[in-house]
Amino acid sequence: MSDSGSGEETDGKKTEGKERPWKEWWQRRRWAAAELGPWEQREAVLARISEIQAALDVAASRAAADSPQAHATAAYKAVAERELQQARDALAHSAHAAMRGAAHVGVAQSHLDTAQNLIVSLAPQDDVKAMLPQMVALVDEHFTAKDPRRLRIKEISERVGKGGDLTPSDRGFLSETTGLARRMLRKETLRVRSFARVLAAVSATMLLIAVLVAFCAFRWPGMVPLCFAPEDGGTFSVVCPTDSVTRIGHPPNTREIGKAARAQDYLVVEIVGAVSAAVASAAALRRIRGTALPYNVPLLLAALKLPTGALTALLGLLLMRGGFVPGLSALDSSAQIIAWAIIFGYSQQLFTKFVDSQGQALLDAVRGPGSAPPPGEGAKP
Repeated sequence: MSDSGSGEETDGKKTEGKERPWKEWWQRRRWAAAELGPWEQREAVLARISEIQAALDVAASRAAADSPQAHATAAYKAVAERELQQARDALAHSAHAAMRGAAHVGVAQSHLDTAQNLIVSLAPQDDVKAMLPQMVALVDEHFTAKDPRRLRIKEISERVGKGGDLTPSDRGFLSETTGLARRMLRKETLRVRSFARVLAAVSATMLLIAVLVAFCAFRWPGMVPLCFAPEDGGTFSVVCPTDSVTRIGHPPNTREIGKAARAQDYLVVEIVGAVSAAVASAAALRRIRGTALPYNVPLLLAALKLPTGALTALLGLLLMRGGFVPGLSALDSSAQIIAWAIIFGYSQQLFTKFVDSQGQALLDAVRGPGSAPPPGEGAKP
């Protein structure tokens, strides 16, 4: 009995050993699938954390010898190190079972920004003076020209540049104002993320609708046929996207038109419309700049056009069949129907161009070198 139990236990351990590599592989794949943000973004933040940690250690050691700051150095350093550790934890994939998009990168950046603000509070005067040009540039990117906070930080920079010293009030103002500028940048980035999620949801919904329409038409081809009944010398025909029936001596009724319809009619028109929309999407991308943000808005804008083009091709042909366009209610060949499907598929650009404009406006709102100036400020020469 003992040998048998031992054998079963050994077999169990062998089985568990065989299963463990598969479990580990699945864990790695699960975290990899959750990492939707660019890998470079995550590695850049990790590198920045190491850089800020080194700067913090040096600034704290130098501040310890600076009597005005010595009493607060330990407290500031402890909080800054905690923020840096929280930034590292946010980038640890195994800590985020439901991680979506690049939210973990944004969370880590928020903790990193807090640590940078604390360094401004504890660093010696010479170090803060060296940081001033970067702080002025950051504030210029996010505040209008007449904003009093922007004006004051420039006044501090000019005074320090002439040999003046930083007062405790100046130091607190610099820390708070640059922190606010970084939070404004984060809010601009979050607006882009929200827009990207809306785009993804709308694109998925449009795709689902297109698939359902194609399925229903395949299951019941005569329900709403995409067929036309042109007349030529008293002889009527039923022309559909993939088939036609000619030489009918009387105007075809709904039943006869439904019998001429084929299950693949809707699918063919949707494919043609989507291809046409893809061409329009490629042409429209020339007006949309890329982005360094971890949310691929240009790609999502392009993806939205494909199901939209498939549906506009269908709706356009249905409008023509209903006589909405005078003189174009009796297409007389399948080639004409396909040609109009191409036109209607491309015409989705009339609607999606407004979404393109909104997406580009949101990307431009994320300030940085070379970005558009803040609201209320003209373009810089």
